[in-house]
This record gives sequence, structure tokens and C-alpha cells, in this order.
Amino acid sequence: MFADMLRQVRRVPRGKVATYGDIAYAAGYPGAARQVAWALHQGHGDVPWQRIVGAGGKILLTGELGFEQRMKLQAEGVGFLGLKVNMKVHWHNFFAESAARKKAARGAAKSTRRKTLH
Repeated sequence: MFADMLRQVRRVPRGKVATYGDIAYAAGYPGAARQVAWALHQGHGDVPWQRIVGAGGKILLTGELGFEQRMKLQAEGVGFLGLKVNMKVHWHNFFAESAARKKAARGAAKSTRRKTLH
């Protein structure tokens, strides 16, 4: 479970963020946001942990870790509205890629059908 979650964390690109719930859902464990926190807590150095925030873009870490997370995100170009990440601009949609691929495939299929009809 944790390996699946960490794999999804690694998919969040620089300059984007996802919520703990987004990661759980994309990994196939909807409702397991707390387990995402535990997976990140394991301390894997190659995981961009700073890109995972609470619902609505809130940094949930406190103290120095919360400050470090904000600084890392700002260094990646992530903008904030007060204490929260501007989710309208910086939210990573895991399923946009597959939706775009499906749309392109439908367009190609229509194009092929048109050619065969003429």
C-alpha cells in the first residue's frame, strides 16, 4: 500500500501539488489519506514530500517542517493565497493525462471512420 502511494507522490511534477486524499485515490485506496501521511513519514529521501498538502491547499506540518515545506514549494514556483497553496493554479490532476489520451484516441477513431466512409 505504501509503495503504491509513494509511486503516486513521485508523479506530482515540480510546481504542482496534490492532497493526501488525491494520492490515496490515485493509488487505489480512496479514503486512506492518513495512510499517505504515514507512508511519507517513513522518510524516503527520493520522494517529493513537500508537494503533498492538506485539503484546500493547507500545509498541515507544523513548526520548522511546515516552514521548510512552504519554502520548498515557493522555490518550485508554487504560489500561495495567504497560508494556503493556490490550488486553482497548482493542483495536479492525476486523471487529466488519461482523459487527454482518451480524447485523442476518440478523435483518431472518428478520423479513421470518416476516411473509410468516403
